[in-house]
Amino acid sequence: MKQHKPLLASLALSALLLSGCATAAGSVTAPSAVSTTAPSAASPGTGHTDSHGDGDHGDGSSSPDTPKADGPSDAALMVCGDQPMDRLTSILDLKEDPHTINTWANSTFTCTYHLDEGALVISVQEAADKASALKYFNAMQALAKDATPIEGLANLGFPAYETADGSAVFQKDAFVLHVDATDLPATLGPENITRNALAYQLSTTILACWVEHP
Repeated sequence: MKQHKPLLASLALSALLLSGCATAAGSVTAPSAVSTTAPSAASPGTGHTDSHGDGDHGDGSSSPDTPKADGPSDAALMVCGDQPMDRLTSILDLKEDPHTINTWANSTFTCTYHLDEGALVISVQEAADKASALKYFNAMQALAKDATPIEGLANLGFPAYETADGSAVFQKDAFVLHVDATDLPATLGPENITRNALAYQLSTTILACWVEHP
């Protein structure tokens, strides 16, 4: 990414102009074991249980940054929403939306996009507060292999890093966003986009939704 910071910064700033961000359609599946980069000991404290949602995503009156007592917040649900899906299908020139599966467990909402080339996994760890989220983020970065900080305009002002094998991680408020493209080939799509660039662009698309709905 070091060689593409001006381009990525431009893409990031363009992403902030997105509008109409929405939560995912459909219900959240039952809890299951969700693996994360950081060990369980580093999991941040949360103000809600690990029980799954009942498919009710709310009426939009609650703040996206507020974790729900019975499931993922509206902000977390956005990772399986229209904007990441539209961005993904546009970048890869897909003829139809890929199949997705989502789970809610251990205060982590995970959306897995099943592509022909492999699985793209986007997860949001919800913490009790910003300090707890930053602690979790720092633990992930310390344990990640070949982690490189995303700096300058490219990080949109948030703590962020990428890994050489295709992950991008951002911390905003009480959330840690992890876009994991490590299961995908080094390049993909008609433009031969790298998996790192794909992870970054999807991250900024989701962050734009969070910025739009503070």
